[in-house]
Amino acid sequence: MDCEDVVYSNDYFDFIAEKFSGTAGNIYEYCTQKINNVYTIVYAAREGLLPLSIANYTYSSIPKCFTLMDKSALEASGILRMQNYPTLSLKGQGILIGFVDTGIDYKNPVFLNADGSSRIAAIWDQTERSGTPPEGFIYGSEYRNEIINEALESQRPENIVPSKDTDGHGTFLASVAAGSELPEQDFIGAAPYAQIAMVKLKEAKPYLREFYFIPESATAYQENDIMAGVAYLNQLAEKMNVPLVLCTSVGSNSGSHGTGSNPLLSVLESIALRRPRGVVVAAGNEGNQRHHFAGQIPEQEEYQDVEISVGTGVDGFILEMWASAPQLFAVEIISPTGERIPKEFILSGGKEYTFLFENTTVSIDYRIARISAGDQLIFIRFINPVQGIWNIRVYRQAVYAESYHMWLPIRELMTGEVYFLRSNPDTTITTPGNGYNVMTVTAYDASDNSIFIDASRGFTVTGMIKPDFAAPGVNVYGAGLRNQFVTKSGTSVAAAVTSGAVALLLEWAVARGNNTLINNLDMKNILIRGAQRDPGRTYPSREWGYGKLDLYQAFENIRVK
Repeated sequence: MDCEDVVYSNDYFDFIAEKFSGTAGNIYEYCTQKINNVYTIVYAAREGLLPLSIANYTYSSIPKCFTLMDKSALEASGILRMQNYPTLSLKGQGILIGFVDTGIDYKNPVFLNADGSSRIAAIWDQTERSGTPPEGFIYGSEYRNEIINEALESQRPENIVPSKDTDGHGTFLASVAAGSELPEQDFIGAAPYAQIAMVKLKEAKPYLREFYFIPESATAYQENDIMAGVAYLNQLAEKMNVPLVLCTSVGSNSGSHGTGSNPLLSVLESIALRRPRGVVVAAGNEGNQRHHFAGQIPEQEEYQDVEISVGTGVDGFILEMWASAPQLFAVEIISPTGERIPKEFILSGGKEYTFLFENTTVSIDYRIARISAGDQLIFIRFINPVQGIWNIRVYRQAVYAESYHMWLPIRELMTGEVYFLRSNPDTTITTPGNGYNVMTVTAYDASDNSIFIDASRGFTVTGMIKPDFAAPGVNVYGAGLRNQFVTKSGTSVAAAVTSGAVALLLEWAVARGNNTLINNLDMKNILIRGAQRDPGRTYPSREWGYGKLDLYQAFENIRVK
């Protein structure tokens, strides 16, 4: 089996390796895909390997699964004023906006120039195997601008560029961020002259879906494929020698919800430090899902109970408990009928237990996560959990152990209903939105200035201010499938609006030579300083960050006065 086949085969495990030396030995066959100087993806034959578990492999080496974070918007965010300001007329000229998403309907008029040619610089379709992979990558098919234009001029475009967006999410976000002006549709994107690049992600392999109990109907993508997509977009911008805005609209509840808590966030953070790069991340839609518990054991108490409600039809679920170093905890699990797994503290290792009357299997793995600077992780898998209230009793294992956090998976990645009875809506920013350098955006309704009801809330576990600010993300108008226009809501929509705004800022700074050394942190601070702050609200806040995106006010603040 060649390496391209291996990428798609469920007979191979995908591992995220740091500083991979290539000396895997003779115990298994493998292929590799380099992401950057730190991370390499290793595809290893499952035959002869130990079963997939945190106990048998490291936490960070097993790819996490991510899912999508689903004209008034441009007016509210000050973008329309910058497009129409006579002496500036910023529209994204000379900037590349890259998406890692569901693909793009390249035939839609919203992505065409006035002469009918495409504004799409490239598409890397990870699901399509009929073409040639991008340089440096071992799978998928790349379609550059000249091939896309050839397809558009033909009678059967799909015979030349067979890539499709069957979901519509990627098409919608690309149109919001960079759609051409269509007066007959009363539509214009935030950066209508920007070039577009799209990575269509392939779906997660069955073995990973099984490990994380992800239903077949759910949209789920592997962390390593997203990392490869990000690396490709960065490489493409380097080849084109243009500034890049990365719009990241996928999220996961995995990780410590702190800086550097997983490989994908590490890759995005490193790109955010480069010039000229903008990295925009959706904050997530987990604020009202009851999937976060904030634990605090009083000094006089021996333990704390954490109750989880499990509904009918739940095949299984995972739970991650994180505690900042040097704290250490142990857990005891009590079933709905009172059967219990006794507390057994293990510094590093795991065990599997079966509840006799419930016919439920639970595995508990204790780990010290190096990528999170020594934080403790307790990773728990419930297999075939019986309906009812499950209790996780948390014990401190050191005198300085007081606080911890637990997260359940994102709603879309679960079968049935599972939630904490005493949940906490704060600290629900999804990965990779918890990084210091990335620009994390939440959503609000521009029609009534209310926060999006499901928006994730800050701050991070270390108290860092996230989200950075809010952008319009409720009932936003954009391109759908079959050349229709639709409205969508969610923090991914807010990320698309912001990506267009960042493209205009990069056009002024780099393409027009006003500040060629600008990076993502610089742009984030410019937008924060220009954010609208309503009287009566205290900023920064867990819901709004530093306020509402206002690109016009940001330029007002930096102009010569």
